[in-house]
Amino acid sequence: MKFRGKTYHFNYILGLLIVSFVFLIVLIGFFYTPYDPNKMNAALKNSPPSLSHFFGTDNFGRDILSRVMKGAGTTYIIAVAIVSIGASLGTAVGALTGYFGGWFDEVLMRLNDVLTSFPSILLALVFVSVFGPGSYNIIFALGIIFIPSYARVIRSEFIVLKERDFVKNAKLMGAGSFRIMFMHILPNTKRVLIPSLLIGFNNAVLAEAGLSYLGLGVQPPQASLGRMLSEAQSYLLDSPWYAIAPGLMIILTVLGFSLISGGLENE
Repeated sequence: MKFRGKTYHFNYILGLLIVSFVFLIVLIGFFYTPYDPNKMNAALKNSPPSLSHFFGTDNFGRDILSRVMKGAGTTYIIAVAIVSIGASLGTAVGALTGYFGGWFDEVLMRLNDVLTSFPSILLALVFVSVFGPGSYNIIFALGIIFIPSYARVIRSEFIVLKERDFVKNAKLMGAGSFRIMFMHILPNTKRVLIPSLLIGFNNAVLAEAGLSYLGLGVQPPQASLGRMLSEAQSYLLDSPWYAIAPGLMIILTVLGFSLISGGLENE
């Protein structure tokens, strides 16, 4: 498929449509939900899907659609914050080590290796267990854990790009190291950086959902996709609709961003 003279893969277009759909739901949820997401109604406990409650109600009689709209927004905000921390600090580390090299590279990348040698979720669990559950703690914990992956990607690109002619020309014109790094080299890493950000967002959504499912992330009554799945697990047989909507939002999010990332990498 061509758009403005550029060819796009079908998966890329499909991914954009899926992501646009889920983000539209989230955007609407910031301003409007059919019901108050936290309003309880004992008379409507575990009600099946109907015209008044499209995805039914939960064990407290709260409208599931409203909670998904609000909860998805919470999950996405947390994911964006996690990726922002990981990507910004990881990019800085990768740029410095890739450009300067030497002992500076050795020290930072060995620390990077130590951090990546442990399972990320395990480190997050340890951190949250020590400092307590909550949105801010998982943002900080997962943000730090995401640093090594971005540092490796950016470092590899800087090692290659710093030998290019445009960098040598910038040096001859008297440009300083930091100007060269962040004004000349960094913009040319977008080929790998943008897909990495999309995959990172996916991983952040899944990590937040996992920690909230375990009760270490978002705390009730605040809704998030992982928190809703955790609350729904006791009602899977009697009220299966409880888990369908939040589970579907996670699946669509991961699928959509994976398709877009794959499409960008194939460009």
